[in-house]
Amino acid sequence: MFKTVLLSLIALSVGLQAVSIADPSADIVQLEQDFNAAYAANDFDKYFGYYTPDAVFWFPEGRTDLPSYEREWREFLQSGAGIKAGVTSDMHVKLSPKGDTAIASYVLRLTTREADKKVHTEDYQESDVWFQTEAGWKITHVHYSKAPRPKPKKA
Repeated sequence: MFKTVLLSLIALSVGLQAVSIADPSADIVQLEQDFNAAYAANDFDKYFGYYTPDAVFWFPEGRTDLPSYEREWREFLQSGAGIKAGVTSDMHVKLSPKGDTAIASYVLRLTTREADKKVHTEDYQESDVWFQTEAGWKITHVHYSKAPRPKPKKA
């Protein structure tokens, strides 16, 4: 009986260790979908809730911080502009050896309505660095740039 209980406890312990080191890639993919859905819905509070307070952003205009980005985004929305649609593709997720950092890179097809009501669609390349924090997975770094247009295929 003692052997059976001991073997059961060992098996349970090994099983729990396997769960604790499970690959969080699927979680990151889901977080990216939710994050980008909040962006496309112009849901300011939900969208900015995905970032750490000290997040760093590299945009085509240069590097910025979270307070500056929040201010810029609020002004963008208050002007009557907004995102009409955002669709991700070509998602790649890389994890750190300890599983507490993830990098998600993808293409974001973005349809934007400007304050003057002009609408345009463009592709962007984005990489988000996620840290596992006490509050869960949070984005601490973003690199966002216009994707090059595909070259026409030769006949």
